[in-house]
Amino acid sequence: MKKFLISLIIALWVAPHVMSQELSALARVDPEASTVADGWFGRTDITLRLSQGVPFRVFTLDAPARLVVDFREVDFDGLRADDLLGEGGRVSAMRFGAFQPGWSRMVVDLGEPMLPREIGMPVDPDTGRATLQITLEAVEAEVFATASGAPVDPNWTPAFLRAAPPPREGADRFTVVLDPGHGGIDPGAENEGLNEKELMLSFARTLAEVLRRAGVEVVLTRDDDVFVSLQSRVAIAHRAHADLFISLHADSLSQGGARGATVYTLSDEASDTATEHLAARHNRSDIIAGADLTGSDDQVAQVLLDLARQETGPRSAALAMTLAEGMAAAGGPMNNRPLREAGFSVLKSADIPSVLVEIGFLSSKRDLANIGDPIWRQGMAEGMARSLLKWRDEDAARATLVRQ
Repeated sequence: MKKFLISLIIALWVAPHVMSQELSALARVDPEASTVADGWFGRTDITLRLSQGVPFRVFTLDAPARLVVDFREVDFDGLRADDLLGEGGRVSAMRFGAFQPGWSRMVVDLGEPMLPREIGMPVDPDTGRATLQITLEAVEAEVFATASGAPVDPNWTPAFLRAAPPPREGADRFTVVLDPGHGGIDPGAENEGLNEKELMLSFARTLAEVLRRAGVEVVLTRDDDVFVSLQSRVAIAHRAHADLFISLHADSLSQGGARGATVYTLSDEASDTATEHLAARHNRSDIIAGADLTGSDDQVAQVLLDLARQETGPRSAALAMTLAEGMAAAGGPMNNRPLREAGFSVLKSADIPSVLVEIGFLSSKRDLANIGDPIWRQGMAEGMARSLLKWRDEDAARATLVRQ
């Protein structure tokens, strides 16, 4: 009974907190007046000073332990996690940024299980400025797990997944889904003022324009700086009745001399250690952005993996080879092993040929200069587009032979 009461009280602590007053769309954070401070008896205080009050909600997620705060909405420009956190504190890391259109998110990695004891956002009646105040207190791991979980809100599902899927029209219709990696609160790799999420969105738009001029129907999993979960990226491809799914990345790796463009296909075993590390980084995107992973099922994932290997594996492999050849013909430069494989989550569609393309690595000075150059990106996009059209025609011819 005591455990039940504790869980009930904690559940009330992490219920959504929404301010009802009329507020404008964007609040700005004051980095100088924002703090994270550890106190006595397992207490940690998080203070975020804002230019105005905004609606917000707070909840916790387990495995790993995280505190999530959603705002409608906040500009975090100028705020750096390193300035807020000291070494050895109970908060191990923080991330903040855009999450969905109209919403921002802050994700706090907890070094130990802690739940909110107090939550508030008082607004100064004279200035209109607001202060988000969250007091965390240490709890047992079992208590934390019981209290954690994302709020159930049907309106939280992105609009493109709530809408009816478009009809499939015409036997000759060819649809490519381009998936710019990362986005919103998840910036991806960063180097010398450039970040992966912005570069890949720019590249995806360039490639989409080239393909559309060639008569190809193109759908982007995101066309703005917002977060899209790995599961939603695959769902978008299914709802679009995609013929191809191409995930675009430019990561940063120190292992294996990571440089040059590389094309990855799905496998339950990575082709090398560097690729294994890369897949692990990509598959953590949902954790980084504060997604609730409690509904995932490893057995289902393995079934999808097997189906993908049987039904679309050979077609994906042919696509990867054609893409690598076209990218090399466009000037590359290519990795010394341009064709690799690993268990990337976004490639686990059982019925859509899928590849993940690292068009270069931000950890390589040469690749960084290329990817930051719009002329290079245009040439690479044109080379990839020619490859996709070639694969389309060859795949159609192979399908005819199979039917015979």
